[in-house]
Amino acid sequence: MGVKRDITTIVERKLGDGKALVLIGPRQVGKTTLIKELLAGKTGVLHLNCDNPDVRTRLENITTAGWRELVGVNRYVFIDEAQRVRDIGVKLKLVTDELPEVQLLVTGSSSLELANDINEPLTGRKWEHHLFPISWKEWSAHVGEFEADTQLEQRLVFGMYPAVLNAPGDARETLREIAGSYLYRDLLGFRGIRKPELLEQLVRALALQLGSEVSLNELATLLRVDKNTIGTYLDLLEKAFIVFRLSAYRGNLRSELANARKIYFIDNGIRNAVLGQFDPLTNRVDKGALWENFLMSERRKHLVYQGSWARTYFWRTREQQEIDLVEDDGGKLSAFEFKWSPEAKGRIPLTFTRGYPEARTAIIHRGNFGPFVGVGQ
Repeated sequence: MGVKRDITTIVERKLGDGKALVLIGPRQVGKTTLIKELLAGKTGVLHLNCDNPDVRTRLENITTAGWRELVGVNRYVFIDEAQRVRDIGVKLKLVTDELPEVQLLVTGSSSLELANDINEPLTGRKWEHHLFPISWKEWSAHVGEFEADTQLEQRLVFGMYPAVLNAPGDARETLREIAGSYLYRDLLGFRGIRKPELLEQLVRALALQLGSEVSLNELATLLRVDKNTIGTYLDLLEKAFIVFRLSAYRGNLRSELANARKIYFIDNGIRNAVLGQFDPLTNRVDKGALWENFLMSERRKHLVYQGSWARTYFWRTREQQEIDLVEDDGGKLSAFEFKWSPEAKGRIPLTFTRGYPEARTAIIHRGNFGPFVGVGQ
């Protein structure tokens, strides 16, 4: 199944402009497939998979002369899972500086060492793009809006990973494989991880608190570690594209909470696999949380692919008034409240609308969410 990815055209335009193309995102979301599609039909392609220990060893010790020998007459060099190579940024800089005729294409499954090792050496020498699981917009374009809508409840349970969409009958097994074999693969090799078992315990705790505010102190007490360790591990989980955080919006109202945070999963299916919960939506008590996570992750994909600079928050006051999502796009505020059912009562608190009278507001439900995630725009 070839789902056309929105980012393909953007990346394709940048081929041959002298800069490295860096594509980062979770494992198993189609980064390798996308790069191979870009290179299909081109001659002179060298593919180096850094999950292979022999490839890693060679690249970790490579020199300019070594690159010239390795590249030979090839004009496209595709380096897959580059974060597995120590000091990869310095190695890539040798290519961009000394072999300017070569187009580098690089993928990485985490922004951990990849970001740290690449950003400084390749400053001004790279284009970096993010790839996520299939977006609702991409899926709707592939199967049609009507067919996509008939699958909405399944997607809230099983998520949007390509392998899940390709073989829906094997969704449980596929998600267990991704959550078991791939989820922590890059993290466990990172020097900051001293308690691997804590990772799984923390992710499970976050899955159970989906849609709620997350307290580092409460998590530390629950998992019997110190608050700073929880903060470090949360940061690493975010950089490994397992979860992402939303901070509280603080503007000009005294009653607004300033230091709260919420944690969402990059994909609903991964969250449910962590808990081993694949019951149909009609039988679930966490339907609202799954809908919220789905909309948050799909909106994030949409904003990133659109190149938006909007900053995202949730909003809450000391009096427990709240809004699911607030976006600040260059000072222009938008506020969104999420409800699964079109008949459910929902409104934006008066405290917010009076405090920010110019803000755009909307209630997003299953009957009108398409434009919110880029469908029909």
